Amino acid sequence: MSGRLSGDSVVVDDQREASQVYNRGNFGYPVSGGGIELDLIEAAFLLETGRLEVTRGGSPVGLGDLSAHASLQIEDFDTKYLVYRDLRQRGFVVKPSSGDFHMKVYPRGGQVSDSEPVYGVIAVSERAVAEIGSLFPPRRRGDRKTLYAVADEEGDITYYVSLERDPKGNCRIVPDTNTEGVFLGDRAFVFDAAAAAEYVSAGFYGKDLGGILQLSAMEAHHLCGNGLLALCSADGKPLSLGDIEAVELTTQGDFPLRMRVYSDLRARGLIPKTGFKYGTHFRAYEGHPDTCHAKYLVHCIGDGATVAWPELSRTVRLSGGVKKEILMAVVGDGIRYLELRWFRP
Repeated sequence: MSGRLSGDSVVVDDQREASQVYNRGNFGYPVSGGGIELDLIEAAFLLETGRLEVTRGGSPVGLGDLSAHASLQIEDFDTKYLVYRDLRQRGFVVKPSSGDFHMKVYPRGGQVSDSEPVYGVIAVSERAVAEIGSLFPPRRRGDRKTLYAVADEEGDITYYVSLERDPKGNCRIVPDTNTEGVFLGDRAFVFDAAAAAEYVSAGFYGKDLGGILQLSAMEAHHLCGNGLLALCSADGKPLSLGDIEAVELTTQGDFPLRMRVYSDLRARGLIPKTGFKYGTHFRAYEGHPDTCHAKYLVHCIGDGATVAWPELSRTVRLSGGVKKEILMAVVGDGIRYLELRWFRP
């Protein structure tokens, strides 16, 4: 099959050849006169696999020249081509696209004319940096999965599926007590043994140290904000929420961000505890921490912040290694929860 390079496409004029490649492989788009117009990514694949010869001004164009030309026409052509090539080799029907996705993927053996895409694919390099809010899947996509296809420096492709999550637990019990505590350094302590026991049994707050309750700064802040605890400093001075935040900001610049997520997790019936051992901000339990394992690991990040793909890859690997679901809590006007998982198309 022969085609001529014309700007940002390759045109196959021969009607018989065009019909064959269009009907059997869903390559290109029909044009008047019976031919087809191939996207440069499609043309490069057909040229590489020996199913297409390309000419320009009557002279043959090799794969290297076509790729160089395509790189001037299509942003990140090399990455998109590697992903397109991988999906085609897996047997899928793939069409380059614009808008939310770089390409749409149709079922194996299907026809574009009578089937819906099963995946919308965004192709990125491992060196790329993503704005975290942009990783959420489009909300109007039907049953189509949003896949991120990441091409590493050796050309191998790793796929991730993007999911928006709505985590919930069943621990909405509120302690039926109000007492005082002392804020020392990065922690608060409650010396009323009865109140300490109530906080632990009813709200799963803190850690019991033989009748003395140790609370993290976030637990203490949350209890104070809900009128369940009054705190003072070591010298007996009453402390406000602002006082607690001022202390924490000296060592935790993201304290307000994490505090919003902590409170949101509590409102969802989850029990958040430190995720330090896992390298995240929180681990979160659906039920009593003494009777179940933490289901989620939660990392807090501001909407609009950027994340490098190697960091996202480490995050996904961590979740697989510890058999927990790791969520990114994206904090903007509200809080949305994003999960990325490895995926095999």
